[in-house]
Amino acid sequence: MAPAVPGWRGRLGVLRRPRVAVPAAIAGVVIVALAVAGATVGTGGAPHSLGKAKNFTLGVLGHPGQQLSLRSMADRPVIVNFFASWCEPCQRETPLIARFYRDSGGRPAIIGVDVNDSASKAMNFVHKSGVTYPVVADPMPMTAAIAYNLPGLPATFFLNARHVIVKRVYGPVTQAELTTGTRLMAGKAG
Repeated sequence: MAPAVPGWRGRLGVLRRPRVAVPAAIAGVVIVALAVAGATVGTGGAPHSLGKAKNFTLGVLGHPGQQLSLRSMADRPVIVNFFASWCEPCQRETPLIARFYRDSGGRPAIIGVDVNDSASKAMNFVHKSGVTYPVVADPMPMTAAIAYNLPGLPATFFLNARHVIVKRVYGPVTQAELTTGTRLMAGKAG
């Protein structure tokens, strides 16, 4: 019989045995499922569970030298929507958000965050989509997108007046989610 292989090679053999591999695979699936469930569309649990929104200060699209920060909207509920002109789901979502903003008379406040996009393409896109709320640019190295730990675009965060995230949607937001998120921002049941 061959002697046991010392070091990391010997430990790899243990993982190949079915009695260890099956429970390890099941545990891996459970961990992935929990991670996905916690980071998917519109979690409506307790407002504290999603944490406080990270402040950002970015240049206003189409207004060189002008900046807008989330902090400047203190004591106001805000929807923060991350998008880009090159993002196909954003191309369907952005006109919906623009219409929602117009139909609601500009309440709640909305800030669009254009991520890793050229200024000219972004400007054309927001004009074509009917956007009238402020849009800021988050070019490389995408500090705001990274601070919000985005898994992709689009992503929408609903913040109450204390800027606690009460709902988030990864992927295109729907009219129903905009309505529910706005109610949660105001402290009403979804």
